[in-house]
Amino acid sequence: MLVTAVVSVACLAWALHGVSWSELWEEIRALDWRWVALGVVAEVVTYVIQGWRWSLLLRPVAPVSAPVASRAIFVGLFVNEVLPLRAGELIRCFLLTRWSEIPISVTLASALIERIFDGFALMVGIFFSFQYLKQFPLTHGQARVLGIIADSSIFLAVLIVICTALVAIAMSSPEPALDRSLGAGLFGWAHVFIADLHRIGHSRYLYFSALVSIPYLVIQVVPIFAVMQAYGLDEASWKGAAALMVLLRLGSTAPQAPGNLGLFQVLSTLGLTVFGVQAAMARRFTLILWGVLTLPLVLVGFIDVLVTGAKIGDMHREAQAEMRARQDELSRT
Repeated sequence: MLVTAVVSVACLAWALHGVSWSELWEEIRALDWRWVALGVVAEVVTYVIQGWRWSLLLRPVAPVSAPVASRAIFVGLFVNEVLPLRAGELIRCFLLTRWSEIPISVTLASALIERIFDGFALMVGIFFSFQYLKQFPLTHGQARVLGIIADSSIFLAVLIVICTALVAIAMSSPEPALDRSLGAGLFGWAHVFIADLHRIGHSRYLYFSALVSIPYLVIQVVPIFAVMQAYGLDEASWKGAAALMVLLRLGSTAPQAPGNLGLFQVLSTLGLTVFGVQAAMARRFTLILWGVLTLPLVLVGFIDVLVTGAKIGDMHREAQAEMRARQDELSRT
């Protein structure tokens, strides 16, 4: 957490260096709020689609409605905006366990499958984004940073392939053999996990949820393009917005400060300057973009937190206690 905080603060300091706050305020006042409204709606719809995908993925195990799954996701997004290291991923799985009869081991596994879907879609997006970026002249610094991002994406691709292989083995292996290899007969939760994972893997809903990953990723381009139009960027284009979205999604996979603060501004500034936007304007624009993409999720997530009637700290402690209980059970057996 300390390293994450230091890196994020350093990134934010770089992104805010030389920002004219008076110009930023004038630009906010001059925004076309019709485009901003479109961006806000699209950003919220993105995670409603993710909730639908999650409900499809879990349907072979237990019926979970898309609104319930979406509410857990919005609470998790709110937690990600106020706590570091993406703690909301654990909390959303814990909440869905509390609201359904699905074990937390299965909700965590389903979240991993979601990330595998996203990872493959992101790899395709990275390939086309780097092809698009090749048409722009790059400075030495930009080329170096993009090279680091390319190397990181290779590492991520290897990790995705490994996770995919492990999940595929768990889903396709004969259930009794997997039970014996994991010693699942000794502790009931592992047997339940294996059985539920087999249900997911042998259901057509696995493929339906994978298909839903396509609109889930594509619609994330809309808020970025809408803010570009609202701001009046001459360099605004769908391809540029898609490439910027891919950069931001890739950056969000790393553990970081609440709300992706710092790294978000650095990556978006990098992308915009590659497209030909002046550095000073790019730094101001990234602050507006961060606000449009983040504040609506904070508001919707806060409302959902109020609806759940629980406190973030309590949910976090309960989720950690649940995971520790599973670990203790495993160690005892």
